[in-house]
Amino acid sequence: MRTEEFDYPLPPEAIAQEPADPRDSSRLLVLDRFTGEIHEDTFRQVADYLRPGDVLALNDTRVIPARLHGRRPTGGRCEVFLLRDLGEGKWEALVRPARRLKPGAEVLIGEVRLKVLERTPEGTRVVEFPSREAAERVL
Repeated sequence: MRTEEFDYPLPPEAIAQEPADPRDSSRLLVLDRFTGEIHEDTFRQVADYLRPGDVLALNDTRVIPARLHGRRPTGGRCEVFLLRDLGEGKWEALVRPARRLKPGAEVLIGEVRLKVLERTPEGTRVVEFPSREAAERVL
């Protein structure tokens, strides 16, 4: 399986900039496990879909503008999608084109130069910004 299989067009206006108000009015996508039917509801109705023994995992992470468009020193376009802050200017990221962004490769995001340090067993990359301030400038 390739990560490109999960790419899809998402217009910027479809990305929430603020949480729903009230919070439980946020949209809920529901899959009926028996019929395969998909429909929408609101999060305030989530208890209607849970049964004894079900597990509900909540994601309370903050969304950052993590999709960075850059260029390789050769001029070729590339993309770095930051997944997780590892500290000390290092981030776990998805990169495209992955085959060209091997450990040691550099990417220019505006005036900021980040470096690909390693490929993880999961296929992501560890990238490093020259400083925390540099990372904050592009985010």
